[in-house]
Amino acid sequence: MNIPTKITVSRIALIVAMLIAMISVDAFVPDAKLAAFSFNCGNGLYIGGFYLILCIVFVIASFTDFLDGYLARKWHQVTDLGKFLDPVADKLLINITFIYLCISHSQPALDIPFFVYVVILMVARDIVVDALRFIAAGKGVVLAANIFGKIKTVCQMVAIPLVLLNGFPFAYFDGGWITRIVVYLTAFASLLSGVIYVVQNLKVFKEENNG
Repeated sequence: MNIPTKITVSRIALIVAMLIAMISVDAFVPDAKLAAFSFNCGNGLYIGGFYLILCIVFVIASFTDFLDGYLARKWHQVTDLGKFLDPVADKLLINITFIYLCISHSQPALDIPFFVYVVILMVARDIVVDALRFIAAGKGVVLAANIFGKIKTVCQMVAIPLVLLNGFPFAYFDGGWITRIVVYLTAFASLLSGVIYVVQNLKVFKEENNG
């Protein structure tokens, strides 16, 4: 296993650690204690201490997403295992965090119904894209990611820290609207990239003529 792949595996380990922490906090830490472990940033803005820790871990994990790909290309160490693990790690990181923010009993400023629908849209998009790739793989076709998918990923990796930090620093002067707009733009980028990806690869659905 080369170094880029080891970095990818370390990202998966961070995701597992995050998931265990999320489950443990929700199961064993009372709301009052969790609320007490928060930072008053002034002007009525509070950042939960647990969410701050999650944000730091998320940012580190997101950086490894850039690092493993960069090193793999620079050192010409792109492998099939790496190509498989990298997108799996990315989607686990993003989708697990989004889903947790929907069900957490200490929800940040964004209201739950609004956020749930956004997450459903983005998870559904990933399911459709992955199903298309699975069909293509069965026909021996490899579907490459496009620029719109990369933009979607960048938007998600910006939106999640904003939500985890309760809109900091923008919530000081906008009441959380910038965070809401970023999340909506992320959902739009996710939907648009999915539609473009499917349209670009409609050839996958064409049945081969056997004589």
